[in-house]
Amino acid sequence: MILSNDPLGQAILDFSTNGKAENIIVASDLCDDDVIPVDYLFRSFDEMPEMEQIALQNCSGSILDVGAGAGIHAKYLKENGNSIKAIDISPGAVSYMQSQGLDAEVADFFQLKNQAYDTLLMLMNGIGIAGSLSNLENTLNHAKSLLSPNGKIIFDSTDIHYLYEDEDGGMWVDLGSEYYGNFKFQMKYGQHETPWFDWLYIDQNKMTEVAQKCGFHVEILFEDESQYLSQLTRND
Repeated sequence: MILSNDPLGQAILDFSTNGKAENIIVASDLCDDDVIPVDYLFRSFDEMPEMEQIALQNCSGSILDVGAGAGIHAKYLKENGNSIKAIDISPGAVSYMQSQGLDAEVADFFQLKNQAYDTLLMLMNGIGIAGSLSNLENTLNHAKSLLSPNGKIIFDSTDIHYLYEDEDGGMWVDLGSEYYGNFKFQMKYGQHETPWFDWLYIDQNKMTEVAQKCGFHVEILFEDESQYLSQLTRND
């Protein structure tokens, strides 16, 4: 799905032009609204969390940055001599990346075919594009089709069970839902807003189970409380 109403891209373009922009608001069906300061999308390598730095340092070969945003990860990788292509469904984000000399394309990850990369990079919970637990296997199999032999996927996610904990340490969940990490979000910036879309937060155990079923070797590169960084390597 390519965005026609593009809050992320407009925010990136406004900040790149004016040096400031309103916050991006992310509304959720399960928790309070989240706020993304636009300048966070322009952070340098030294300003990135340790987990992101480790992710970038583990990229190798030909790299595809999926959901690249303002291109900060792609820019760092290019400056360090890597072969990097960036994609995003935000035309504004891609326009900005192209203006910075990056090889960037407006593209839907699920529509890619007949390509092969050594590393797929999916940061800022990029694996969330699966949308739901039921679509994670399909997402990983599609990712696998875009990998060279022994290629790898590097992504982070969060076990959001803490959102469901009560004061006594117990956990409540909607028994009618498939999985507690299935979310619906809507992104807003000024007068721009996306339709509601599905997004997945996946816990380590469930992720490992599905990844191994898809023929990946799983390695956890970093973890901090409920957040973790994973590397999945083809082993078939």
